[in-house]
This record gives sequence, C-alpha cells and structure tokens, in this order.
Amino acid sequence: MNNPAMHNQPIRNALLIVNPKARQGAEAQLDEGIAQLEQAGIKLERLASEGPEQSRRAVLERKDSLDLVIVGGGDGTISSMAGTLHECQLPLAVLPLGTANDLARSLGLSGELPEAFAVIAAGYRQRIDLGVVNEHYFFNVAHLGLGVKVTEELTQDVKKHWGVFSYLKAFFAALARVKQFKASLSVDGVHYRQRSIQLAIGNGRYYGGGNIVDENTRIDDGKLSLYSLRPQTVWELLTLAPLLRDGRQRYNNRVFNIQARQIDINTGRKRMAIHADGEPVAHTPAKFYVLPQALEVLAPKPTEPAPHSDS
Repeated sequence: MNNPAMHNQPIRNALLIVNPKARQGAEAQLDEGIAQLEQAGIKLERLASEGPEQSRRAVLERKDSLDLVIVGGGDGTISSMAGTLHECQLPLAVLPLGTANDLARSLGLSGELPEAFAVIAAGYRQRIDLGVVNEHYFFNVAHLGLGVKVTEELTQDVKKHWGVFSYLKAFFAALARVKQFKASLSVDGVHYRQRSIQLAIGNGRYYGGGNIVDENTRIDDGKLSLYSLRPQTVWELLTLAPLLRDGRQRYNNRVFNIQARQIDINTGRKRMAIHADGEPVAHTPAKFYVLPQALEVLAPKPTEPAPHSDS
C-alpha cells in the first residue's frame, strides 16, 4: 500500500464487533488490547455479534456517534461488514482472529493481535479499494470452480483439526470434485472465451491463507486481477502450486491472467456459485467491478526508506 496518509482525525468513540466463535484462546490478548485503547482515550463499546445482520444493525444505529468500527474475526466476518461501512463512510480497523487473515496480510499486518491493537492506537489511515460482484462487496478474492469447492471443504471441523494446514487439506479434497466449465468473459469491453476449472477475481493481494492472486496486485491499485486455470491433470496442478502461491502464475501457459476495472462473466445455462472472501454471495452471470479508494482503514504506517549513504 503506497498511497498518501489520510488526515489522522482523533478516534474518540469506537464500536468493537467480535465474532465469539473466532476468539477461542485470544481472550487475554483481547482484554489487554482493549485496555490499551481505553488508556489512549478511546471509548469502546463491545458487541459479541451472532451474525452479519446484528452487526449491520449495530453500526447503522450508532453511525452518527462513531469514529471507527473495529471488527474481530476471520475474513468472512470482516467482509460481511464491507457494504455497511462503505454506506456509512466509517473507517475500519481489523483484529485478525481467523484461520487465513488475508485482509490483514493485504493491509501489511502480521496477524498478531498486539500489533493490530498498536496500529489502532497509532491511528494511521489509508484508503483501499472494494471489489463488487452483483452488488455484493468484497475485500480479497471471489472464486468460481475449484475455489468454491475448497471453501465448501473448509468446514469448522477441518479448521479445528488441521489448523494452518486446513487449506491444503481442503484443496486436495476439492480436486477430486472439481469439473471444467466454459466461461465467456468481457474484460473492460474486450471479449474472451475460456475453458476453465477455476476463475479467481482479486481486489486484494491475498487469499486462501496467504496465496497471492497476482504478484503485481495491491488492494489500493484501482484494478481487479483475474486468473483462469485451464483444465489440467492433478500432477500439472501440483507443479503449478508454487507459482500460484507466489502470484507468478502468469509465467505458465496453462493460466490466463489479466487486470481490469470491470469484468463480466457468463457460464451459459450452467449457473455457477460464486464465493467471495470465503462466503457464498452470488451466481453467474456476474458483473465484477472495482470501487477505487472506497474505504478508509487503519493500517501500519509504511516504513521510511533508509537514507542513502555514500560512505
């Protein structure tokens, strides 16, 4: 993230929304961080939310008195608030309490709670883009095909038993179920036809627990990044995995890559599910577009480059 700093308006009143299912083992760090913010003069109201609708209502009821909304949970919990925060033009701060924490990575956060609280206390702001698919807002990446199957395999039970290896376990289970499909794409008005097993459209940089959607992508660059995996064998997919992890799949001819501001996808009579930030949100046909600089977030302050020395 490299856009200029926002004016640091003081934060006096904040709403802290926490997904209670995501906070196991984090209570002590949460309590310490909350005490740190209160000592910094921030008045905090805490909400253990049972779901997106309760969270949305809480923000809408308090929007005129809030300076900040802090959301603690995984990417799905945080993403479910994107539309409301954009509508109310309220800044967002992230407490990474999920399995993947991909939005936190895109913002330059390490995933450690003490660091996230320190970032909130410091109050440095950036503006980031939002992705939109069929009028549903998302931060990270939307999927058709293999990525949807991975999400379906990524149950709470798998997350509990496999921890950081959950995505790998879900990926191999999904490979056995995925089928190829045909897609017509309109990319900023230019038309393409694809035979694919996976379409991914990224607004942010990271997805799936640290995979990079494109090595050149940032969450504030005003563009969406699309890649399509052409049908291939399991062995070919495994050899492609390191490139997919690092966002360098453009170097393989079994992958179609492109960046754009608007992408329309049609899969004909076969309506396909679309998941965004790990949650089911839409079906094809789908219109994707980017809202540049749509939301203010609290993020780590970029480190200044070291002064050049001739000695």
